[in-house]
Amino acid sequence: MRKIQPLKLKFPETLQEKLDKRKDEGSFRVLKISDSSLVDFSSNDYLGFSKSQAISEFAQRKLKEYSSQLHGATGSRLLSGNYPLITDFENYLAKQYDAESALIFNSGYDANLGLISSVAQRHDLILYDELSHASIRDGISLSPAHSYKFQHNNLKDLEAKLSKFQNQFETIYVITEHVFSMDGDEVDVEAALEVCETYGACFILDEAHAIGTLSKTGYRDLGNKIFARIITFGKSFGSHGAVILGSQDLQDYLINFAKSFIYTTALGQDTIARNWAAHDYLRTQSQDFESLRSIICYFLETLKTHELASYFIESNSAIQSCVIGGNQKVKTISNQLQAEGFDVRPILSPTVPKGSERLRFCLHSYNTEAEISKSLSKLSELLN
Repeated sequence: MRKIQPLKLKFPETLQEKLDKRKDEGSFRVLKISDSSLVDFSSNDYLGFSKSQAISEFAQRKLKEYSSQLHGATGSRLLSGNYPLITDFENYLAKQYDAESALIFNSGYDANLGLISSVAQRHDLILYDELSHASIRDGISLSPAHSYKFQHNNLKDLEAKLSKFQNQFETIYVITEHVFSMDGDEVDVEAALEVCETYGACFILDEAHAIGTLSKTGYRDLGNKIFARIITFGKSFGSHGAVILGSQDLQDYLINFAKSFIYTTALGQDTIARNWAAHDYLRTQSQDFESLRSIICYFLETLKTHELASYFIESNSAIQSCVIGGNQKVKTISNQLQAEGFDVRPILSPTVPKGSERLRFCLHSYNTEAEISKSLSKLSELLN
């Protein structure tokens, strides 16, 4: 019998052209294994919780407490994946953050996608900060609502748009981040909330990079005034997952309409136990949080010493961004810093606008003053 040779599948030309364009622009992405021998200035593990033995031991005790023989969830929350540990943890989170309800999602991306795409309706309006995360933008894209961006952290521009549109839509949602992941700067949450209240808009706040870096619980006392707060577990908590905090009505709505919640397997019990352990550790221990705040202050002072402050976006958070400009230039300096033992990553366009390519320093409780001094001294040498 004649053997038939399988046809080789041809990769679509339009996709190849897009890849080639990325390569030509110096923005082609590849996966690399992180070098653990380098000083960590790149991870989101701000408090070092991902490697905490104390948190691991707490998580194991929590699993034993619930006598669970399952490591996975076995299904979606609406089928077989709703188990006592996850519902009790949601109750714990609601109490911890002074919210009516808490609903866990598999990631911060899933949380933003599910929330925004499901709540905003055809006759609604979304106003969002122009530097909002991709997950927020994708949620908006999947929503039937109208949308406009407002100038970054510019509450006057937000207010002008609210004034213009307040009588043209059924509901207006205002979405912003507490700390912006690429710039490290922060919004004035109380002022933004006041503007929203004046115009009757629903305020949605993404606190992914703020909890554990600026404070332990964020704007806990404003919880009942904020339509939805998104807190992720993959940053300061050193794990994976996210929670949306809000009213009981919001939780009921998301369980019924948020597709990224409904149509996916729930987080496994091992992950939930570790998330609970990390939250409890942050609540009861202050050393790591205080160490991080101290190292941020030292970093900012050292910038002045080396006359580097003008290169950096003003920030009091764990994210410190040095704007250099040009994909190739920022990649070259990143490689030079890594050769000196410092894992500082380049942030390239199109992730950030052309001309604002940067080095992003992510600071941690376990970074030392010596590491800060040496890395910034080398950076000063490379830039000047």
